[in-house]
Amino acid sequence: MTTVGLLRPESHAEDDYRRIETLLDSDIRVDSVAYAGPGEAPERLAAGAEQLRLAGAEAVVWASAGASFVQGWEAAHEQARSLALAAGLPASSTSIGFAHAVRAVGATRVAVAGTYPEDITEGFSRFLEAAGIEVLGPRRAFQALPLPELVRVADDTRAEAVLVPDTALATVADLMEAEAAVGKPVLTGTQVTVWEGLRLAERRGAWAEELGRLFARTEPREVWEPGDTGEPGEVRE
Repeated sequence: MTTVGLLRPESHAEDDYRRIETLLDSDIRVDSVAYAGPGEAPERLAAGAEQLRLAGAEAVVWASAGASFVQGWEAAHEQARSLALAAGLPASSTSIGFAHAVRAVGATRVAVAGTYPEDITEGFSRFLEAAGIEVLGPRRAFQALPLPELVRVADDTRAEAVLVPDTALATVADLMEAEAAVGKPVLTGTQVTVWEGLRLAERRGAWAEELGRLFARTEPREVWEPGDTGEPGEVRE
């Protein structure tokens, strides 16, 4: 059994995480602790992480993109380090997960389907650029549309993937239709959050056809991660 622990804003799409758990292998569990919101005190987040550890979590992910990228790349990593120390477990956030997931699907240029206010969407774009990822297309807030239409509106023909960062959106049921609409990987907040937790827990090869290209069954291939010092061509299984 592999258990991924999530610190989840209480208003966010818990049902999406349950759906992901159901679609993945039967020995993968996604456990979550809700908290009040992005302004929650660090000690409350630490208490939630401790609760997840006692429940058997092998990794903890702060399941909020906006709360983890808004202060920038370095601050997001400091948040993750603090959470790891408090939990005694590997820890990350949805935003850091996006940087890893983009590389995992072989992309370097992306479009962002942001449903945040325009300045917040711009902040996410800057966060990705700090990870060496090029953001293409308009950087504005898009109206809340069905996922396939949302990614079509935001897509740029030069982009190699479309990102939907808002973890408050339920996206899993429409992932396959969304990827078919643009003909490229679509990475969403809830999907990336669970994937990042599995990456931290070193659960290799978790896959489900209904969870899009990120969870597709593939052979081991080159994956670059921000901060890597290895030579190009290093293979991570």
